[in-house]
Amino acid sequence: MHPERTESPGTVTPLNEEGAAGRTTISSLVVQKIAGLATREVAGVHTLGGGGVSRAIGALRERIPGSGTVTTTGVSVEVGEKQTAIDLDVVVEYGARITDVARAIRRNVITAVEQITGLEVIEVNIAVNDIFLPGEEEPESTRVE
Repeated sequence: MHPERTESPGTVTPLNEEGAAGRTTISSLVVQKIAGLATREVAGVHTLGGGGVSRAIGALRERIPGSGTVTTTGVSVEVGEKQTAIDLDVVVEYGARITDVARAIRRNVITAVEQITGLEVIEVNIAVNDIFLPGEEEPESTRVE
């Protein structure tokens, strides 16, 4: 018999919901995408990835059909059965307070990943690799065909 807990009167939920019916695995790509989207939602984040050349290469790579890097550049994860750790490389907008942006990123990423996947986020490491300056040019938009 599986251990059970009662969440509210009349509702019984098995502690191990996967026990008898099968197993659910979550790909690292899923966690990367969720973390990337949650990071981009934070005010003060210009982009994910490194600065300068890394940004230009990333922008070019994102335009290659089927490259699969659109939402995962600058995000790496380790995913276990019940926990995940996330590393982010970000470019912050000039004038944004980096400590506040980092705090908001952690809060947003942890909330999104835990709510969507059910995995416990044990750490979110953030490397601020560059600051985007007003008037700084974005990598030139070129289309690869």
